[in-house]
Amino acid sequence: MKKVIIEVILPLLVASGVVFATLEFGNETSNKSIQKPLSIDQRNAERKKWEATPAGILYKEWEVSHAGIKVYAAEAKINNSIRNNTNMEGVVTSLSLPKGAKVGFGVMVRINSDDYILSFGIETPGKNIMNFKSEFDLLRTLKVNDKIIIKSQHVSHAPKYAYPIITGNYVEREGKIVYKRSPRKGGC
Repeated sequence: MKKVIIEVILPLLVASGVVFATLEFGNETSNKSIQKPLSIDQRNAERKKWEATPAGILYKEWEVSHAGIKVYAAEAKINNSIRNNTNMEGVVTSLSLPKGAKVGFGVMVRINSDDYILSFGIETPGKNIMNFKSEFDLLRTLKVNDKIIIKSQHVSHAPKYAYPIITGNYVEREGKIVYKRSPRKGGC
């Protein structure tokens, strides 16, 4: 009888020791101090260091190229609307993004005679396994030449794209909301 009890309790003790050891290591990594943000001087030094790398040199060359100047000019045209989160009127010009685009789901739009990538990010499935509805389903009903109202709080650029990238927060077509970004959970 003693032998049976020892054979049952010994594996339980070993397993619980492994569990507690894992928990202890997990606590140690979470208790590490949070790294302070870099000062302005440190950021500038890091930027200078990056600009000396091959990627930094290519980026600087792109900025002064015709394509880079065109992208920056298009960004400047909508910068006020982005900053104030006001409506921008646009027309859908393409339902597909440029070849090789890795900005998630999006469409091409023309705002004030300039073309933009309107990106909505990577599609996430519904929280419920049985919920097959996507947050982008209504966006998929857009057609070329549809007039839309766009709101965004961010515009960016990348040398691999010949267009500025607008992050879509809100899209409306014919007075109906087609897309509205959900607020982030656990954010600021």
